[in-house]
Amino acid sequence: MLVVFVVAQFFRPEKYSGDISSIEPFLAETNPPESVKLILKENCFDCHSDVTRYPWYNNITPVNYWLKGHIDVGKHHFNVSNWIGNSTKRKDHKFEELIEMVEAKEMPLKSYTWVHTEAKLSNEQIQMVVDWAKLVRLKYGLESLPQ
Repeated sequence: MLVVFVVAQFFRPEKYSGDISSIEPFLAETNPPESVKLILKENCFDCHSDVTRYPWYNNITPVNYWLKGHIDVGKHHFNVSNWIGNSTKRKDHKFEELIEMVEAKEMPLKSYTWVHTEAKLSNEQIQMVVDWAKLVRLKYGLESLPQ
């Protein structure tokens, strides 16, 4: 088993190494207040953008494959680095899902907060994110109305 573990360390999944500028269009369009921007940066962007900060334990196989799986799923559902080009209807739907997941305390994932205890959102932080997301949804709702 030890030999298999050692050999496995030579096989690693590809890391995401996106540029922070890929997040700028999302931030510019949704205009989060600084408090929410900090929450997004610290709790969301690692899995929901192309800009991922990898923890030290990402150097251990098979943990790195498990992390990559989480990140892939997160980016599949909501990737702020690919915000441009989405329809207003899709953006609105993503914010509807964001509100549901954050209010239900399903985001950030429990498996993420086990290791990143600082990522657990307080009730006040949840309310800040939800209030901001509802404002963004109002904007998208107004944009989709016929002129």
